[in-house]
Amino acid sequence: MSEENSLSPNTLAFIALANEYCHAVENVFQYEDRTAFLAEMLKLLPRLYISASDIKADNESDSFIDSFLDENDYDTVRTNVSRMIGEDDTYLEVFMDDMKYSDTPISTNISENLADLYQPLYNLVATVKDATNETINEAISAIKEDFDNYWGQTLCNVLRALHSIYYKN
Repeated sequence: MSEENSLSPNTLAFIALANEYCHAVENVFQYEDRTAFLAEMLKLLPRLYISASDIKADNESDSFIDSFLDENDYDTVRTNVSRMIGEDDTYLEVFMDDMKYSDTPISTNISENLADLYQPLYNLVATVKDATNETINEAISAIKEDFDNYWGQTLCNVLRALHSIYYKN
């Protein structure tokens, strides 16, 4: 198999979804209203989860993705999403380890969670542009490991909050 054809369909689909997600949150105000943005997130996030779950990656590697996202861009995404979500941005988080030992509820923000998802996905998209298949496969291994250990749970948590807001209207 030539290097040109060595990326799996699952890998290509995941990269395309990551790019679509990044575009959606970068351009949050392209949506006519909050309901349209919520609907888009409720379509993209489950697809991202399934696609990331289907990635076959080399878990033995010590791959990592360089950070291309700077703090200003992260904060811009977080702030813009917060403005779009409005008063429902904060929700109670029940899947935090600290919750077991807390007498008070622990809250988090949809906007922060979506920005936290944006960060690794943006870094992946930036890494794979004009990269060799070897570099792309290493980046996919790193993003898969990060999904398994961190952002997969974040995605599930924020999806629950988005579902609640969307369907309460």
